[in-house]
Amino acid sequence: MSNPYESLPAKAYWKPAVAQRSMFDISDIWDPKFHIQPEDNVVTFGSCFAQHIGRAMKARGFNWLCTETPPAGLTDKNSRLFNYNIFSARTGNIYTTTLLKQWTEWALGKKPIPDEVWEKDGRFYDAFRPRVEPEGFATREEARASLEYTVECFKQAIIKANYFVFTLGLTEGWINAEHGYEYPMCPGTVAGDFDPQQHKFHNLPFPAVITALRETMELMRTINPGLRFLLTVSPVPLTATKSGNHVVVATMYSKSVLRAVTGQLEMTDAMTDYFPSYEIINSPVFKGAFFEPNQRSVNPFGVNFVMDNFFKCLEGKFGKYQMASTSSQKNNVQDEVCEEELLEAFGR
Repeated sequence: MSNPYESLPAKAYWKPAVAQRSMFDISDIWDPKFHIQPEDNVVTFGSCFAQHIGRAMKARGFNWLCTETPPAGLTDKNSRLFNYNIFSARTGNIYTTTLLKQWTEWALGKKPIPDEVWEKDGRFYDAFRPRVEPEGFATREEARASLEYTVECFKQAIIKANYFVFTLGLTEGWINAEHGYEYPMCPGTVAGDFDPQQHKFHNLPFPAVITALRETMELMRTINPGLRFLLTVSPVPLTATKSGNHVVVATMYSKSVLRAVTGQLEMTDAMTDYFPSYEIINSPVFKGAFFEPNQRSVNPFGVNFVMDNFFKCLEGKFGKYQMASTSSQKNNVQDEVCEEELLEAFGR
């Protein structure tokens, strides 16, 4: 061998892997570490795009595990309205790795669950799941009990899962300066009152993001030693930024940090893999074809293309699955439930 490039496969070269193909025929984009079996318990949490993974797995006959199920008799429409069957527990969007760590610390009893509840028009809103009940709760006690139940369901998801899928979405967030806990949304947007002395913006750097995620994984493995992680990065741009930068620059910063974190963990942890949904949607190779006209929302074709690649890559490495029909999934791509989009309502 005269040099190490001579024996590389076609996918390692731009010309045969990309330039000489239709963008819809690009293949082998992921080399999965894990042979995920249809009977394995897979749980999904994180940013908006994670919702599609759970639905696609369920539609194809895989065991997407949901530990917090809707009450008997609740229709599919109302279940979604009340944030059931969106993630594997009724957590709402978990946008940052520090929020994921916070949920994990609550679940394992490492930190107490804060008792902060917001009131608006005589209804009560969970500060950590502000949209989980669209009209709020009747009492503070009801809001608290619901949060405690979801924390327990989140713990059960960790315990029972074979694979924990987490989609990283943001580096920006809001914290309570006095108590140090983090909110999923800025107080005063959905509910609550914004206090500039109490509520502080932060934009996480690479070390903080990766440290929080590593520590979260270690915590989860204290109650489930064999837990494997599949990380993705949301391809959806920021709705708004408090960083002071243009929203395009702020988006590129956040996504670059998150992608670097997932790459580092995938390379250094044998129990962690990364699936490139971000690259499939955002790479210039795909010419923006998977975005709606607003250049932010991913269209149904894009969602299906991502999930088709997910299963094709698994089959390409491990062989064919006996899968359920995909027709219902392909014709029933639903919009994400995404709290961050509410920020748009506050723009000028």
